[in-house]
Amino acid sequence: MFQAIEFEQACQEFEEPRVEGWELFVETTNTNLKSTIYRQYNKESGLYQYKIYGELADVTPDVCAQVYMDHEYRKQWDSYVKELFEIHEGDKHGIYWQINFPFMMSNRDYTYLRELREIDHNGKHVWVVLARSEVFNCIPEKSGVIRVDDYQQKAAIVSNGSHGCKAYMHYYDNPKGMIPTWIINWGAKTGVPQFLKQMHTSCKGYPEYCAKKKNVVVL
Repeated sequence: MFQAIEFEQACQEFEEPRVEGWELFVETTNTNLKSTIYRQYNKESGLYQYKIYGELADVTPDVCAQVYMDHEYRKQWDSYVKELFEIHEGDKHGIYWQINFPFMMSNRDYTYLRELREIDHNGKHVWVVLARSEVFNCIPEKSGVIRVDDYQQKAAIVSNGSHGCKAYMHYYDNPKGMIPTWIINWGAKTGVPQFLKQMHTSCKGYPEYCAKKKNVVVL
């Protein structure tokens, strides 16, 4: 689905962050969590793409990667998720994701490919997840929901050398529609840090979730 070079480039962001030509957008620091967000204007779409560099001081990279990939768990902790499930169509395997949009706006949904690879890069073990929009004919567009067909995401997670992890994400999508600029800016400036806080809390609760799931008795 994805080329090996794409995974390698994500790994390299930990060694030499490529932020030349990017604008520092927002920095946040909380207990056991910090993040720095850059943005770059896309002239073709009139939207921004984002790079996020973060650190979770008390979450191991394997747990962070598991939480990131576990869509069943995400439906429990991410209130913006309306629907989220796997898609299988021939040889293609992907994800369907519908997001609750606020302020009386139409929900957005996505169909996309996603792949996780664990890579040993320059002496470090790195979890890399790549995703991009893909058409799945078995999932037609829904009335009242806007289909996002221009979406891509790159994420990488590595140990911070202690008891936590460092994370990198490159994110872009075109949500279409007449969304006011202030809402988009608000979503990036406050929504992304808030998501990272939720992600951190969910990582801390993941072992308990897995234990309960394992002990569920199906009648």
